[in-house]
Order: sequence, then structure tokens, then C-alpha cells
Amino acid sequence: DFSQGTPFFNIYKGDLETECIHLTSSQSIRTDAPIDNRGKASAFSPTDLCATSLATCMLTVMGIWARDNDVDMDGAYAEITKHMGVDPRRIVRIDVNLYFPDKGYSNKEKSIFRHIADTCPVAKSLHPEIEQAIVFNW
Repeated sequence: DFSQGTPFFNIYKGDLETECIHLTSSQSIRTDAPIDNRGKASAFSPTDLCATSLATCMLTVMGIWARDNDVDMDGAYAEITKHMGVDPRRIVRIDVNLYFPDKGYSNKEKSIFRHIADTCPVAKSLHPEIEQAIVFNW
């Protein structure tokens, strides 16, 4: 059972850059190849977007749960580090350090946040060979 997909439109702008347009909202983002792959690193690379999507998904789904359960997580943020492998060139590990404001979360709430992060749609969509190193900082 599949839900209706979200429409996107990507345009190759030349010089290893693309413009990605979210057709529902008309919002756009640019990408550029990284310096170590002949780009200028003037914007997120496609693999940067993949890595940051993991953290963004975690924060978004945790935010849904928090809002539905009157738990304040405003101000939470993530630091992401992407590790690339060679032969083939691919993401081999994504480090996500999640930081939560000091709001006195209960052990139950912390456990729920951890479960949500581990099972968010992007975490479940990434290839199992990509290590996801998630650290919670309360």
C-alpha cells in the first residue's frame, strides 16, 4: 500500500549544479558537487542532502510525537557528519548528534524519542550497510 508521492522537479543548471523544486510549495534548493568530486561545494551535495535528511526526518517525526503529547522539544537540533567511502564512492556512515534543550524529559520520553529516531522513515529507507551512529545529548 503506497501513499501518493510528492512531486519534485530537478533541473541541471550546468557546472555540476542542480536546482530542485518542490512543486507543491514552489520552494527550491540548489546542489553542487563537493570539492573532492570536481565541484565547488557552493551548496549541499546530493549525498549531503541524504545525510541531513536522516537528521531532519528524526527531528520532524519526534516533533510530531512531541506536539501530539504536549512535550516541548523546541530548540532541539542535530549536528551531522557524513563519511564517504571509495570504490564505490558512497556514504558509509552518518553520525547524528541530537541535542535537546534542558526540559526535564522523563526516562519514558527519552526512550520514545530514541525509538522514533531509530525507526524514522529515512532511517528505515537507507541501505543497511550505511552505519547510522546516533547520539542523544540531553
